[in-house]
Amino acid sequence: MENRKLAVLTFDDGPTIGITDEILDILEENNAVASFFLIGQQITNETSYLVKRAHDMGCSIENHSRTHRVMPELTEQEIVMEISYTTELIEDITGEKPEFFRPPYIAYDQKMYDFIDLAFICGYGCEDWVPSVTTQQRVERILHDIKPGNIILLHDMEGNTQTIEAIRIIIPELKKQGYEFVNIRELFKQSGIKPERNVIYMAADEVRKNYE
Repeated sequence: MENRKLAVLTFDDGPTIGITDEILDILEENNAVASFFLIGQQITNETSYLVKRAHDMGCSIENHSRTHRVMPELTEQEIVMEISYTTELIEDITGEKPEFFRPPYIAYDQKMYDFIDLAFICGYGCEDWVPSVTTQQRVERILHDIKPGNIILLHDMEGNTQTIEAIRIIIPELKKQGYEFVNIRELFKQSGIKPERNVIYMAADEVRKNYE
């Protein structure tokens, strides 16, 4: 990474009207990009403009399954359908296929590795799906844990306004510290790392090889 301090903001569970668009506004105001891991059933005629806007801004659009089910419990055919449905919708809107996949609930097994031809991503979060975790706690956890190459796991799900307020603080603060925000594809490219199969990435240079 040539000593560059790169980080990726990633957002799961969208696109969500009223949440994703505010996140995109904040990214634009700060000249930053992110990666969005979308749920296929959330991509509709009403939300497709958010997908296109994010892509046009330089964000990457990635796969988070169709229905956000616990995927190790699914059949091989169901797993393939969960992925292909979302991939096709994203490609229809952006002209590009996803390259990365974040398993719902970070639940994954060898069967999923075998049947999903995308790089698996986890990352470091701040439990921002839990309403009782305050905006300030979200900010403090991310700022405390951040390291160059980190993948930050957040959510643009319905009602998650505290994460909107948190990134208003996090992005300018990390930029002051010299961080650059890139999308997940650019992180791996700039890191000189080709994503491997049968692992899940916590950061560009950190993997978990086991699964639960």
